[in-house]
Amino acid sequence: MSYEVELVELPEQSAAAVHGHVEHNGIGPFLGQAFGEVMGAAEHQHLQVTGAPFGRYRQAGPGAWDVEAGFPVSAPPSPEGRVEPLVLPGGSVARTLHVGDYGGVGAAYEAAAAWITEHGFAPSGDPWECYLDGPEVANPRTEVFFPCRKASAG
Repeated sequence: MSYEVELVELPEQSAAAVHGHVEHNGIGPFLGQAFGEVMGAAEHQHLQVTGAPFGRYRQAGPGAWDVEAGFPVSAPPSPEGRVEPLVLPGGSVARTLHVGDYGGVGAAYEAAAAWITEHGFAPSGDPWECYLDGPEVANPRTEVFFPCRKASAG
């Protein structure tokens, strides 16, 4: 798949998320449970969900990930159960869209990382992905956001 990557400016966004340490084959079940918990906390706290569900992943050993999964919300949430406040960073991000099986989304991260380097930028934070469609869709759309900044000369 070919990826179109663009530089966009995003505002900082309040979010509610569940954090967990997950083996690779447990990501799907973790996301489903986390999204449900966040929706419940948002409703209980009278917060509006303001965007698509997201996941942010950090490698935590062979086949394991530290995951943050949740939703952007209208105001900072209070901690509730496993749900914690989080801020999705604002500023410059390289954004691209993956269409297809979630297992192939890594190629979108690679395309964004390559674009960042090729266009004189450097990564400036952990990337995340937003799920524009649910897993029941044959070719789900996943938007990838990779924070970046102009690279220093020399």
